[in-house]
Amino acid sequence: MNRYVTLVGLVVCLQHTTAMAQPAASAHPNRPNRLIHEKSPYLQQHAHNPVDWYPWGPEALERARRDQKPILLSSGYSTCYWCHVMEQESFEDPRIAQLMNEHFVSIKVDREERPDLDALYMTAVQALSGQGGWPMTVFLTPEGKPFWGGTYFPPEDRWGRPGFATVLRSIAQMWATRREELMQSGDQLAQAIQAASQASVSPVTPTPALLAAGAGAFAEQYDPVHGGFGSAPKFPQAHSLSFLLRAWYRTRDPHLLEMVETTLDAMARGGIHDQIGGGFHRYSTDAQWLVPHFEKMLYDQALLSRAYVEAYQATGRARYARTARDLFDYVLRDLRDPAGAFYAAEDAGPVGGEGLFYVWTAEELEQSLEPPAASLVKRFYGVTAGGNFSPEHAGGSQPSSSAQRGGLTVLAAELPLEAFAQGERISVEELIRRLDEARAVLLQVRAKRSRPHRDDKVLTDWNGLMIGALACGGRALQEPRYIEAARQAAAFILSTVRPQGELRHRYRDGEAAIPAFLDDYAALVWGLLELFEATGEVRWLQEASALAQQMLERFWDDAGGGFTMTSASHEALVARLKEFTDGAMPSGNSMAAGDLARLMAWTGRAEFERAARRMADLLGGQAQQMPQAHAQALIALDEWLGPRREVVLAGSADDPDVLQMRRMMEARFLPRTEVVARPADPAEAKALEALVPWTAGRVPASGKASAYICESQVCGLPVTEVEALKRAVEAWR
Repeated sequence: MNRYVTLVGLVVCLQHTTAMAQPAASAHPNRPNRLIHEKSPYLQQHAHNPVDWYPWGPEALERARRDQKPILLSSGYSTCYWCHVMEQESFEDPRIAQLMNEHFVSIKVDREERPDLDALYMTAVQALSGQGGWPMTVFLTPEGKPFWGGTYFPPEDRWGRPGFATVLRSIAQMWATRREELMQSGDQLAQAIQAASQASVSPVTPTPALLAAGAGAFAEQYDPVHGGFGSAPKFPQAHSLSFLLRAWYRTRDPHLLEMVETTLDAMARGGIHDQIGGGFHRYSTDAQWLVPHFEKMLYDQALLSRAYVEAYQATGRARYARTARDLFDYVLRDLRDPAGAFYAAEDAGPVGGEGLFYVWTAEELEQSLEPPAASLVKRFYGVTAGGNFSPEHAGGSQPSSSAQRGGLTVLAAELPLEAFAQGERISVEELIRRLDEARAVLLQVRAKRSRPHRDDKVLTDWNGLMIGALACGGRALQEPRYIEAARQAAAFILSTVRPQGELRHRYRDGEAAIPAFLDDYAALVWGLLELFEATGEVRWLQEASALAQQMLERFWDDAGGGFTMTSASHEALVARLKEFTDGAMPSGNSMAAGDLARLMAWTGRAEFERAARRMADLLGGQAQQMPQAHAQALIALDEWLGPRREVVLAGSADDPDVLQMRRMMEARFLPRTEVVARPADPAEAKALEALVPWTAGRVPASGKASAYICESQVCGLPVTEVEALKRAVEAWR
C-alpha cells in the first residue's frame, strides 16, 4: 500500500499553492455541539468546541452524502495528552473551527468506545504515513473510505510538518479540484485494507521449537542494563514477560527468568511506577523507566499485576507480591465503581502540567514529613534540590507557571531495598515499615492537589482482564478481598452490561451500549475462568462456556479461520478486520485461542477442540513470522502444546488438608495446570460433572482429603498426603 504515500507529498505541495480566503470566526463559540448528548467522556470534552462535531452515526454520514463533503474523522481518548494539546491548539481555535465547519463533516470518535472504527482507520493512516498514534486524523469520502490521514498536527506549520490549518485548506482545495482522484484513492485503499484483513499467514503446526525461537527473538531485543525490550520510549509489555515465564518453566533456561526479573525489578523501582499511590503509568519516555507518560490505564494494571503475581509464584520473592498488592490496592481504591466494576483510566494531567500531580520537591517532602522520614525518603528516591523532571520532558509542551519552580522530582528508587537497607544498617523489614508510613502521609498530602481527570466508563474487555488478574492474585497471595472484588465485577458485567442477555462493550451513566466485540468476549471468558478456579463456583465456568460458544457463533470465520473483530450484529464498515498482532493489549484472537485451549481441557467439548486446533496452526504461522508482536499467541501455543494437567481436590472445603493442598498448588507457578475443588454439596458437584465429566467419581479416598492428578482428562490414583502431592508437583519440573 506504499503507493498511497504520494498523497502526503501532494498535500504538502499544495500548502504553498492554495490561496483560500481566511474564514471569519465561528458563530456561537459557547453553544455546545452535538457531543453534549454523548456518554463518552472524550466526546463530552469536545462538546464546547466551536467545531460542528458529530458523533459517528447515520446523521453525520447522511450529511456528508447529501452535501458531498469529505469527512474529517478525529479519533482519540479522554486520557490522551496529545489529544488535549490538539484540542486546545486547533479545535478551540475559531478560525480553524470555521475551516472545518465550512469544508468538512467533522466526526469525533472515542477509540475506546469504537475500537472497530479506530482499528480500521488506523490501518489506513499507517499505510498512508508509515506511522500511527493518537490523536488520529483521517479524511474520508462521504462513503467512509479513507484517502488521507495522519496523527497530531500543530495548528500552523512547524517542526518541518504542515500545520492543521494548512492541511485543511489543502484537502479542501483538492476536494474542489481533484475529487475523482481522491475518490479513486479511497476506493483503492479500502479494497487494499479489506484484502489485507482477509489474507492470512500460512499455517504452521506449532512445536516447542517455535516457542524457543520466540523466546530467542525477545532475547535479541532485551536491554540487559535497564530491562525491557528496545530503547526509549519503553512500554511494559506485560504479556511478553508472562510468555517468557512460561518459556522458562518449559526449558529452565535461567536467562529467560533473568530477563523477566530484571525488567520487573527496574519497573518497580522506576518512575513508571507510582511510588506513592501505586499502579503503573502507561510507558516510560526514557530507557531507564524514570520519566513516564503519566496516564494510567486499567488494562496495564491488569496485565502487570498478573506478571508480578506469576513472578512471585515462580521465584517466591516477596518483592513481587508487594508490587502486585500495590497494583491491586490502587485499582480498588481509585478505579473502582461503587457497583463493583472498574473505570477505564486516569489522565496524565492538564496541558502544560503533565505529571505535576505525581512529582515532588525536596521542600514539599520536608514540609510534609518529620525530619528523619523526609531525609530517608529523599535518600531512597533520589530527591535533590535540582530535581529530575520538568513537564516538557513528558508532554513536550511548555511548563505552566505552577511548574516553573525548580527541583521537581519523579520518585524512583535508585537501589533495591536490600542494598539500601544494608547501607542504612537497618533490616529490610524496618525499611519497608518506615517507607510505608511515609508513603501513607504523602498520599494524604497528594490527595489535596488537583487530581487528574478520571475516565469513568466501564469497558467489558478491560474489566475481563482485571477480573482475571484479581482472581489470580487473590488465589496466589491468599487475599480473599481480591477474589471478592473480582466476583462483584463479574456479577456487574454479566447483569448490568448484558441487558436482555446481549453483552455490551461499554457502560456509563446508567447506559450499557455498543454490541460487544471479539476482545470483550475473549477477555471476559479469561477472567471468568480464573474466577472459577479461585472460587470453585460452577456458575463462572458455566458463564465462560456459554460466552465462548457465542464467541464462536458470532465471530468465527470458518472460511479463513480465526475470529473477526466484529460480528454480523455490528455496523458494516468499508472493511472487516481480523487482528492477530498484540498492541498494548493482547490481540483478541490470541486471547480467544487460549480460552479455547483451556475450555477444551475443562469440558472436552468437540467444538472447542476443533477451533483451538485450527487456531493453534494459524497462530503458529503468525508467531513464526514475527514473534515479538505475538507474545499472547505464544502463551496460547504453550497452553495448546502442553503437557496439560488437571488437579481435582476432593474433601470438605474447610478440611485443613484440602486447604493445605490448595494453598501449596496456588503458591506455585504452574502454567498449563488447572486446579478445581470438587464441591461437597451434591447439587454443585452434579453441576460441575455436567460441565466437566472427568470430575465424576473424584471423591475423598477412605474419607480423607484427596488430590487426583490428571493428564488430558485421564486421572491417576488419589493422593491423600500433602507432602506426596508436593513431591508430585515438584516432579513436573
